[in-house]
Amino acid sequence: MQYKKLGGTGLLVSEICLGTMTFGGKGDIWTKVGSLGQTEADAILGRALDAGINFLDTANVYSEGLCEEITGQAMVNSGRPRSDFVLATKLNGPMGAGPNDRGSSRAHIMDSVKASLRRLGTDYIDLYQLHGFDRITPIEETIRALDDLVTQGHVRYVGCSNWPAWALAQSLSLADHRGWRRFASLQAYYTIAGRDLEREIAPLLRDQQVGLMVWSPLAGGLLSGKFDRDGNGPEGSRRASFDFPPINKDRAFDCIDAMRPIAEAHGVSVARIALAWLLHQPHVTSVIVGAKNTDQLDDNVAAVDIRLSDEELAALDTVSALPIEYPGWMIERQNSNRTGS
Repeated sequence: MQYKKLGGTGLLVSEICLGTMTFGGKGDIWTKVGSLGQTEADAILGRALDAGINFLDTANVYSEGLCEEITGQAMVNSGRPRSDFVLATKLNGPMGAGPNDRGSSRAHIMDSVKASLRRLGTDYIDLYQLHGFDRITPIEETIRALDDLVTQGHVRYVGCSNWPAWALAQSLSLADHRGWRRFASLQAYYTIAGRDLEREIAPLLRDQQVGLMVWSPLAGGLLSGKFDRDGNGPEGSRRASFDFPPINKDRAFDCIDAMRPIAEAHGVSVARIALAWLLHQPHVTSVIVGAKNTDQLDDNVAAVDIRLSDEELAALDTVSALPIEYPGWMIERQNSNRTGS
């Protein structure tokens, strides 16, 4: 297991992060994702720790808070000291019926962190993330509230998830100007078949030293290699009952077709090659993997041992390349006669 700095901080996190969204199974959506109880969660966390994973990601909205409770108890049940874990959770989604029980207002942030600390059974959160972009709350209000949480000791680092590039850039500039804590990381959807963030977000992350945590690296299981082009796949699979995230399936299956012979050459699963491709991308800090059992976790974690050749990477990059888009094609054209590094 390799460990990387979280963005521009000195915090080291494992290149594989254990996602706990499969813990709990409370509520209609979350039941489709996973319904693991405490015993199963303890086993998965134990196997993750044995593999060298120190990074855990959860959210208050997962299973309506039950996921945080199970995650916190699994940490205790592991017998490991709290300092062995880099614990990340998120807020933004609805946690009640009221109009202020959601979003990224100061009021909701302050209420949410207290509730998460209680459910997780800890006195601090290593990485506190905004789960989504709140269109009605001023960014200044949100960033100031997060900075206060760090000052108060409830939170050590802050991050965001599913933010557009312009808003992330604005927040970083505002934090620098005000002397507030800036986002250490962005959690975003990214797969070999869904490379959209490479247009604007990835260059911003590299320039501003913001870490990238990848969610749904197998596109909800579609890139496991277990589905055919007609959508047929394993019975009881997550994709079969919860068709998310949205993806261009023709492009996805073209990628699967290209990954399959590479997987066979390495003697591994297609899923492992999809994860390995992500781990080879320089802007990726950590890839979040969820699991319904330890065998699935073992296969995903083993992706860290795959070393793709330059030829294999080139083949995968070619089949998964983004369609050219303005202003990219104009920038490329106007810089074609420039030299230098």
